[in-house]
Amino acid sequence: MRPRMKRVIFIAPLAILGILLFGFIGGEIVKLLWNWLLPPIFGWREVTFWQALGMLALCRILFGGLGRGGGTRSNVRRRVADRLADRIGDRWDGMTPEERDRFRQRIGERCGFDPSTANSKEQ
Repeated sequence: MRPRMKRVIFIAPLAILGILLFGFIGGEIVKLLWNWLLPPIFGWREVTFWQALGMLALCRILFGGLGRGGGTRSNVRRRVADRLADRIGDRWDGMTPEERDRFRQRIGERCGFDPSTANSKEQ
């Protein structure tokens, strides 16, 4: 057998064990925190280990990550945001002061803020 194959055979069971251990510890922590805080504060029911594990999975689906920062998606989002900011900055630099004022006014109107009505209400 090749050395690389031996390493995979050795690491695979450890990875499976690590995933199971992480799931058990995570579910146990969620269960203990829930049962320690929420029933006394709000009067809610206590949860079982499996319900806590389900909540942990639901939070992972809804919010993502589980503490893993810097994933591929966040890098792509950061690059897109940087490019967008650069393009907006370039366009802003190319505008005259009158165009900038007109742009601010149009954005204000679209966002529900009309400076002309705000000034008249203050007086």
